[in-house]
Amino acid sequence: MNDNVLKPITRNEIAQKIAQSIEEGAYVNLGIGMPTLVANYLPKDKEIFLHSENGILGMGPAPEKGQEDWDLINAGKQPVTILPGGAFFHQSDSFAMMRGGHIDISVLGAFQVSQTGDLASWHTGEPDAIPAVGGAMDLAVGAKKTFVMMEHLTKDGKSKLVEKCTYPLTGLGCVAMVFTDLGIFEITPSGFLVKELFNNMSFEAVQAVTQAPLIKGN
Repeated sequence: MNDNVLKPITRNEIAQKIAQSIEEGAYVNLGIGMPTLVANYLPKDKEIFLHSENGILGMGPAPEKGQEDWDLINAGKQPVTILPGGAFFHQSDSFAMMRGGHIDISVLGAFQVSQTGDLASWHTGEPDAIPAVGGAMDLAVGAKKTFVMMEHLTKDGKSKLVEKCTYPLTGLGCVAMVFTDLGIFEITPSGFLVKELFNNMSFEAVQAVTQAPLIKGN
């Protein structure tokens, strides 16, 4: 058996890992893209309140195919469902919730996360990229905790966990945990602490493809 083989999990499996890490009673914002998958895996025996920055509180999982209501969408313009007791409100009130520290956890995608918890999630310098940070900066610094959900490597094999971000920043020192398709990493004063590696991958195999140094967990 080759200990250096990478055995990544799927995006849906990453979403499951994040869903399991969210505590009862938490108010959670799921960012555009991959993070929206988390809604489909929240435990039914936990009361968790999903917030969308366009003015929704109390979202449920994605609707079944053919059951979409296009008047009910999240900030990424995806159709959503709403649970009993859910609420709609003005976008300015929604941003007041985000900026006022009323969101317990934001789950955001990222292009890079640094070992000090800096987040780069909105611009790579590509000529066709849309240079607009949107509400991500408000969520990154306004939430009590920011989780990042992303693939560990870019399409050309570069590490997204880095010593220092080279892309424009969304927020400084704002990330608490990173969930990738290879493992779960906590931001500590010493850097990336490995909390879990998936599919029995070795520490050495994951470190070999990670630009920043990793710290072995207990």
